[in-house]
Amino acid sequence: MFLKRFLFVFSILLYMSSVSAQQIALLKYRGGGDWYANPTSLPNLIAFCNKNLGTDLSKDPVTVEVGSKEIFNYPFVHMTGHGNVVFSEQESSNLRSYLIGGGFLHVDDNYGLDKYIRVEMKKVFPEFDFVELPFSHPIFHQKYKFPKGLPKVHEHDNKPPQAFGIFYQNRLVCLYTYECDLGNGWEDFEVHRDPEEIRTKALQMGANIIQYVFTY
Repeated sequence: MFLKRFLFVFSILLYMSSVSAQQIALLKYRGGGDWYANPTSLPNLIAFCNKNLGTDLSKDPVTVEVGSKEIFNYPFVHMTGHGNVVFSEQESSNLRSYLIGGGFLHVDDNYGLDKYIRVEMKKVFPEFDFVELPFSHPIFHQKYKFPKGLPKVHEHDNKPPQAFGIFYQNRLVCLYTYECDLGNGWEDFEVHRDPEEIRTKALQMGANIIQYVFTY
């Protein structure tokens, strides 16, 4: 009953997305990792989407904890950081319920998150592994076309950027962007002083993610 009710409410929220402002959220987690790493990234992505996609996202993203029932209020939750992540049993169960009930989690490795997030997401979906998304996946072909997949924002270990996903009943519920640093590309210019071309590509890819979440 709860799942059916949530799916109904969620569909209404999607329908109203073009009428009233919706909020997206930043995930706060335990373990000591800097979940707050990119403070200007989501506000900038929101502004870009509202301007270029015609969305009506609230300019102020909220912070939500993994184990909070408040997470069910947000169709899109973003997670980032450099360090350790720990999900309790209750948090893992709550996040799983959110994702299978219609929510979406974007995990962006800010460098150093990889070895932790893979272990913790296994608590959430022990039956699934991250699978790499092919360049043909629709998330790369929304308003902005990325025929070669994710753009490269920052260099870390001389590896290509990769997009991984967890699918539940054929629906992408979690996107993990690795060796890409999308969130850094969304930040104010003064933070990293990345070239405008790179920042634009990062924002365009972010907009594709938002558009995909609100479409599929």
